[in-house]
Amino acid sequence: MDALDQKILNILQKNGRITVKQIAEDCFISSPSVSVRLQNLESLGYIHTYQAIMDYQKLGFLIKAYVNCAVNAKDKKDFYRYVEEIPNVVECDCITGDYSMLLRVFFTNTIELDEFITDLQRFGDTKTHIVFSTNVGPRGLQIQINE
Repeated sequence: MDALDQKILNILQKNGRITVKQIAEDCFISSPSVSVRLQNLESLGYIHTYQAIMDYQKLGFLIKAYVNCAVNAKDKKDFYRYVEEIPNVVECDCITGDYSMLLRVFFTNTIELDEFITDLQRFGDTKTHIVFSTNVGPRGLQIQINE
């Protein structure tokens, strides 16, 4: 990956809907060159998907929370299968510390969140943090361009 690829990735993280033509203009290269670079970045796994970031509150999901869960190592596969089936779980990370999993979830109300947590506790103890506001992000990680 060269500096131009890094610049393209930074541009895409700011605006995933930007056109190839606009990227080409910003990078001072041709549109076909941008297309080839994008295909290469995708095939090498630098770009996994193009995704819209939605305003979940406007969609009725008023509760954003982070849920820690202490999952026993022997139950990980079952746990992963379980959370993959729950559409309210938008992210699941295996972490260090007192809890082994960290889930980012969205629910329409606290009753639904409570029901989810009650069901989740079959895998281990939980600890929940409800978000009051998000002042930064979500955003991409800007890449330091090595020129």
